[in-house]
Amino acid sequence: MSTEPEAPDAQKHRTGLTRILHAGGYSLAGLRAGWTETAFRQEALLSFLMIPAAFWLGQDWMEVAMLVGVVVIVMVTELLNTGIETAIDRFGGEWHALSKKAKDLGSAAVLLSLLLCGGVWCAALWARFVA
Repeated sequence: MSTEPEAPDAQKHRTGLTRILHAGGYSLAGLRAGWTETAFRQEALLSFLMIPAAFWLGQDWMEVAMLVGVVVIVMVTELLNTGIETAIDRFGGEWHALSKKAKDLGSAAVLLSLLLCGGVWCAALWARFVA
């Protein structure tokens, strides 16, 4: 095994199973990096409760898919927001209007995904227990 760092574009030259295996490794590294973020960790822990609950709460496969889907959307959005924040922070800690705008937009995306998730879950709970 070589101790030299991998070329930045090494993945572009891989094909077949090698490409898939390396891509999977990068994805797992991204999940590990996301786990270090408090917000993602909280959402992931909640998802460990909510996803199994979706199979109990959902009245058909479509409802289960919606309940699981909105939970996954929250986690995906949080990872993308963390990626944006990390990329912005790489260029320095000084305040800049465009950096603030990028971070605010990422945060707004997380908020919208949380509102969507909450709305879908509230509707499912309402349909199951009230209506």
